[in-house]
Amino acid sequence: MAFFDDLKLGLEQAIEYEKGNLEAKKTTLTILPLDTFTSSEIKEIRVKAGMTQAAFAKYLGVSVKTVEAWESGRNHPEGAACRMLSLTRTNPQFPVTSGIIV
Repeated sequence: MAFFDDLKLGLEQAIEYEKGNLEAKKTTLTILPLDTFTSSEIKEIRVKAGMTQAAFAKYLGVSVKTVEAWESGRNHPEGAACRMLSLTRTNPQFPVTSGIIV
């Protein structure tokens, strides 16, 4: 289907929805809470992934000082870093299989 046809169909569906003749499609997502990590867990994840602190920092998009602080317990990861740590803990090959590390 051409772009114009897709656009036309979408507009027709929007009109029908507004008239009450078409039910909207709904998607419900459940987002799991962030995991928390101890300093030893972070180091274990890094070691199992086969990375130095410098490589791990680049992979996570943080500084080496940040990784050092996490591993010494002076600071704790938050947000997206926790998601990446969870993915890497589940699959130590995730950095490679995801294409982040080549």
